[in-house]
Amino acid sequence: MNLLKSLAAVSSITMLSRVLGFVRDTLIARIFGAGMATDAFFIAFKLPNLLRRIFAEGAFSQAFVPILAEYKSQKGDEATRTFIAYVTGLLTLVLALVTAAGMLAAPWVIWATAPGFTDTPEKFQLTADLLRVTFPYILLISLSSLAGAILNTWNRFSVPAFVPTLLNVSMIVFAVFLTPYFDPPVMALGWAVLVGGLAQLLYQLPHLKKIGMLVLPRLNLRDSGVWRVMKQMLPAILGVSVSQISLIINTIFASFLVAGSVSWMYYADRLMELPSGVLGVALGTILLPTLAKTYASQDRHEYSRILDWGLRLCFVLVLPCALALGILAEPLTVSLFQYGQFNAFDASMTQRALIAYSVGLLGIIVIKVLAPGFYAQQNIRTPVKIAIFTLVMTQLFNLLLIGPLAHAGLALAISAGACLNAGLLFYQLRKQKMYQPQPGWGKFGLKLLVAVAVMSAVLLGAMHFMPAWGEGQMLERFLRLGLLVVAGVVAYFGMLLLMGFRLRDFNRKALS
Repeated sequence: MNLLKSLAAVSSITMLSRVLGFVRDTLIARIFGAGMATDAFFIAFKLPNLLRRIFAEGAFSQAFVPILAEYKSQKGDEATRTFIAYVTGLLTLVLALVTAAGMLAAPWVIWATAPGFTDTPEKFQLTADLLRVTFPYILLISLSSLAGAILNTWNRFSVPAFVPTLLNVSMIVFAVFLTPYFDPPVMALGWAVLVGGLAQLLYQLPHLKKIGMLVLPRLNLRDSGVWRVMKQMLPAILGVSVSQISLIINTIFASFLVAGSVSWMYYADRLMELPSGVLGVALGTILLPTLAKTYASQDRHEYSRILDWGLRLCFVLVLPCALALGILAEPLTVSLFQYGQFNAFDASMTQRALIAYSVGLLGIIVIKVLAPGFYAQQNIRTPVKIAIFTLVMTQLFNLLLIGPLAHAGLALAISAGACLNAGLLFYQLRKQKMYQPQPGWGKFGLKLLVAVAVMSAVLLGAMHFMPAWGEGQMLERFLRLGLLVVAGVVAYFGMLLLMGFRLRDFNRKALS
């Protein structure tokens, strides 16, 4: 398996999902604007999404994938199927209980996570109603993530990468066609989340059957493999919960700010998630099973080389994205969102948050590369300790920055915490001698600095000669934004090409 080709495939499919996500968010901004209704929905959607990251994509994947890779390579298909059945049974039981509890306790959950909403009873009640509809999403998407983890371990990366598009399609259909049938209209988005989660799970079942790993859930709490996953999950849940707790605390801070603050941060976060999703998630998706197999084969030199490959790709692709997000904050927010109920003030506030988020983009994606370096060794304690320290520091950053910068200060605090987290992960990997940088980093870094400087100059120069971004219809704004993006890409990669950069240098084979 060629890692670069796999990354390109996953990134391309993820890009499709992100583009659909932008279409979705543009439509939501146009139809609902940025106010009480969208604040309520984004809170109601964020909470099950955070739990999904804790139970499924976060702690569960970190604990499950390395052990699944071990079963696959050492114990045969039948033992692997039994292991999957037992893990699925336990996960389903736990998440069903969590889902039921969340639906019953919706008002208390809102009170704990968005206390500022209690000042407006109508807003509080709407958020609680939406949360009851969206909470079952955690069960559906967690089982979907389990299916995706299995497919990734069998190198079927494209199928799980495509799955998020189904949620976006569901939300687009509900927002455009079904909104008039709901009262209040924003409830359509809540039901769209539920339908999207079900579609994501059902889509992957035939693909599990193709690889012979579609099994019925079974409960066996005495199985040694299940207990190994549970033992790894406990510190992993703590570690992933720390980062999610940080986001919840940010939401609590934002709920006390002016109406629209939650929505402005959401839209800025969506823009930042384009590179972090396309590149960060794709890298993490490929690296965790690849490193797990390499570690199981006890090839420490190749283990270090794969980490180095991931870091170099990260810098090549993310550094220009981070700078471009900051430079193009106004064109992006105005072109994508400033229509209908989403006005120029909303766009301006979103820009501030986007610039703050762009500061930490490189750190956020470097974490996606370095953290699997620990998880593949079944060492979850080290990143957990780092995450807890980062949580404490992020809240100090929040207290320092929310006064002068309001919602943008909260975004900047997340960025600062991500950079700190990435730096500490790197230090520990080097200290434990699990990562040894390959030769040529100095020359490599110099080329990148020259290329991003040229790209920045081209973008700033082109923007100087363009009309105000609020002028013109959507198509005209999109064309101008597209020209800017193309100019930046050509300037950056053209400069790298002139300095001897070749994409084939990143080709790398991995264990099948």
